[in-house]
Amino acid sequence: MKNIKLVFSSAAYTILAGVIFFVMLIPLSMLSEFIFVEPFFTFHIPYGQAFGFVLILAVSVMSAIVIPMNIYRIRTLQKSTSKIGGGVLGSIIGASAGICSCGPIGFALISTFGAAAGTATAFLSNYEIPLRLGSVGILCLVYYTTTKSISSECKIN
Repeated sequence: MKNIKLVFSSAAYTILAGVIFFVMLIPLSMLSEFIFVEPFFTFHIPYGQAFGFVLILAVSVMSAIVIPMNIYRIRTLQKSTSKIGGGVLGSIIGASAGICSCGPIGFALISTFGAAAGTATAFLSNYEIPLRLGSVGILCLVYYTTTKSISSECKIN
């Protein structure tokens, strides 16, 4: 908790976290058909899909916490680039793993790439919940390693 206060005591990191949260939440909700903008703005969670929306929220929140913490860590450890890679790579993998639902737009776009793309889309659609659970797990692991790294390598006197 001390590390979160250290990182988010700066307004720039807090604003960055807010931007990351909304940049992930809005498009993911639109792709998963929780938010509609045509013919008017509507937000709707269909019966039985609340858990999917909660996972989208979790991925967005965890990404909004982890990515600014890793940027803080990179700026603090600029001279030691060998210690930086794992947290950033984990953040990218965890955040991108949560972006796996394609919705009708994805099916229309990917169908132009042939049978292999159609198979990939079907896989992502069928295993959307386990993939998002995995991405939340990856982001939790990245959060743990980042806070541990900030505590040990970024000591402020």
